[in-house]
Amino acid sequence: MNGFNTEYQLQSLSSGKIFSDSGWLLDAPNETPNCLLRSVYKHKKLNLGNDEAGIFKFGDWLPLKGHLLGSSAPVTYKSEKLASILGLKNLWITFNGYWPEKGVQMTTCSFKETEAFTVCSRLNGYKGEILVVASAGNTARAFAKVCSANNIPLILCVPYDYIDALWFDKPISECVKLVATASGSDYFDAISLSNVIAKMNGFSAEGGAKNVARRDGMGTTVLSATTTIGKIPEFYFQAVGSGTGAIAAWEANLRLIADGRFGNNKMKLIVSQNAPFLPIYDAWRAGSRQLLPMNDEEARLHSHKIDAKVLSNRRPPYSIKGGLYDALIDTNGDVHKITNEELRAAAQLFKTHEGIDIYSAAAVATASLIKSVEVGQVLPESLIMLNITGGGEQLFKSHNQISYLKPSLVFNIDASDMEITEAVKSLF
Repeated sequence: MNGFNTEYQLQSLSSGKIFSDSGWLLDAPNETPNCLLRSVYKHKKLNLGNDEAGIFKFGDWLPLKGHLLGSSAPVTYKSEKLASILGLKNLWITFNGYWPEKGVQMTTCSFKETEAFTVCSRLNGYKGEILVVASAGNTARAFAKVCSANNIPLILCVPYDYIDALWFDKPISECVKLVATASGSDYFDAISLSNVIAKMNGFSAEGGAKNVARRDGMGTTVLSATTTIGKIPEFYFQAVGSGTGAIAAWEANLRLIADGRFGNNKMKLIVSQNAPFLPIYDAWRAGSRQLLPMNDEEARLHSHKIDAKVLSNRRPPYSIKGGLYDALIDTNGDVHKITNEELRAAAQLFKTHEGIDIYSAAAVATASLIKSVEVGQVLPESLIMLNITGGGEQLFKSHNQISYLKPSLVFNIDASDMEITEAVKSLF
């Protein structure tokens, strides 16, 4: 283990150039910002730390500039009951959430903690500005928890209709502020608000998929699965809104191949969206690298119709070099669509047979696995990783007193940049 200060560089996926991370780099220096960056780690073989380090046990392959307390790593286990129901012999579940019985204690109940801890650790090398994060709920909860505990200034941008996801078991520090887009808005509106704020002096965009720390943190799900199983899975199932988690899984897979101890196969990425909000599904089915044209009002309407609202990203990193399209092509992947009825049935099936509640997005992934079994896309002997990206909320809330973070400001979607900047200035 490296002691929580990793030796790494960054690589442009457009030019191939490798360079030092001179700060909070989200794009390659002196290049057109048309690609993702990728971390290149000194340690080509993954040396695991102890479990007490939480997510930092995977520190060799995380862009760390320090250590934050209170994290929990994903836990992978072999399914018996759900696997039996589906007729699968090698179904492995990577659980992210609150399930002390399994040894996983993400108190926000979401794998967004994996990215919040790693992003905030990377931020240790770039202090002084207020971090700006847009979210449909789970990401905001994770960043609020980590930034509050570590006194990191943060402003969250969340649609007003989604703020009931901002629940906590401990009071949130004054260093964290929540601003919302008005009722009827969606995740894209919150992203647009965050873009205005991030351009203000003293504020810095977290970066989303462009932040290597976010992706590498999410990639620990695959590191958990592979090091537990002893080999790289054949299939990877996850629901996607932006697709950042699936990109991260692909990148982790490539590092594991280079490690040499876990096989040389690329996992077939099977990602899924919640109908009728289907920008990634529609583009993939059309064979298009570019997202198809989308009407804003129709998109907002669809985002409010789906159970898994965290998946309602209108501008995912699909087309960009190194993005989801490239990941799907390279892994011979596929995209499924899942209805609310299908995900609800899958959630109940999971709770009945695995014994824990799961989030709607995780239920979308579970329903996609069920569909793959039904059509023969996976076989009984296939080595499968099911990424349960959130769960255990019912259990956690039954054990804790819960409070909610309220917005300091609420903006109409047609608010001017000047109106936004003047109001936000008054918060700090």
